[in-house]
Amino acid sequence: MEDLLGVGSLIVILGAVLFGIVILYFVPVRLWITAIFSGVKLSLFRDLVGMRLRNVPPAAIVRPLITAHKAGIPVEPPLLEAHYLAGGHVQQVVNALISADKANIDLSFERATAIDLAGRDVFEAVQVSVNPKVIETPPISAIAKDGIQVRAIARVTVRANIERLVGGAGEETIIARVGEGIVSTIGSSDTHAMVLENPDNISKTVLSKGLDNGTAFDILSIDIADVDVGENIGAKLQTDQAEADLRVARAKAEERRAAAVASEQEQRANLVAAEAEIPKAMAEAFRQGNLGIMDYYNLRNIEADTEMRTAIGGGPGGGTQQQS
Repeated sequence: MEDLLGVGSLIVILGAVLFGIVILYFVPVRLWITAIFSGVKLSLFRDLVGMRLRNVPPAAIVRPLITAHKAGIPVEPPLLEAHYLAGGHVQQVVNALISADKANIDLSFERATAIDLAGRDVFEAVQVSVNPKVIETPPISAIAKDGIQVRAIARVTVRANIERLVGGAGEETIIARVGEGIVSTIGSSDTHAMVLENPDNISKTVLSKGLDNGTAFDILSIDIADVDVGENIGAKLQTDQAEADLRVARAKAEERRAAAVASEQEQRANLVAAEAEIPKAMAEAFRQGNLGIMDYYNLRNIEADTEMRTAIGGGPGGGTQQQS
C-alpha cells in the first residue's frame, strides 16, 4: 500500500512539473514582467499567450517593442506580428526607424516594412543615407582616338534614396553605368594624353549624365582614383592587318604558282600526245608513198646530228673543250 502511495506521489509530482513547464512556455511571465517594467503595456494572456498560439515567438516581438518604446517610436504589437508572419525582420525594421528618427529622415513604418520585405537591408539603407558609401569600380579599359588604351579606376560616392529603395536598381547598375560613361568619355578623346592631363573631365562628363536615375542611390561624386596607359591597340591592329594581308598575298601567289605548274604539266602532256602521233603519221606517209626510205634515213641523220650538237653545246664543260 505504501509503495502504491509512493508511486502515485511521484506521478503527481512529475505531472505538476510538466504542467509547470507547459505553463511557463505558453505564459512567458519573465518577458511580461520585463515589458511591464519597461513601460510597455501588454496583456499576459491576450497578447503573449496569443502570440504563442499564433506561432509567433513572443521575444521576437516584445524585445523590438521595448526598444521602440524606449526610443519614442510608437509601434503597435499587431503590426510587428503581421510583419514577422510575412517573413520580415522585425528588429532590423525597428532599428531602422530609430536611426531614421535620430537623423531626421522621414521613414514611416509602412515604408520600412515594405523595404524589408523587398529583400533590402532597411537598417543599412538608413545608415548609407546618413553616411554616404564609396563604391570602387574595377579597372575599366577604353581606347582613345589615337589608338592608345587607357585604364581607369573610379570611386563613386553614393547615398541611399529611401524613396527609391523599393524597385530601384542596386550597386551593380551604378558600376555598369559609370563604366559605360568612362568608356564613352575616353573613346571620344582625341588622344590619350588629353585623358592623362585632365582626368577630372571624365568625372564631370560622367556625373552630368544622370546615371542614378531609376536606382536606389543618389550619386554625390565620381572621382578617378587611378588612370594608366595600356597597350597601343591601334598599332597592334595595324600589325595584325598587315600580317593578314601578307598571308592573303602568299595564298594568292601559291595559287598562281599552282596554276602555272598545272598549265606546264598540261602542255607537256599535250606535247607527249603529239609526239606519240608522229610514228602514226610517218607510217601513213609510207603507205601513201609521200615518204621514201631515203627521206626517212635523212630525217634520222638530221635528228642524230641535232642531238649530238645539243649534247656538245649543252653538256658539262662542252663549250670549254671545243675552245681548247
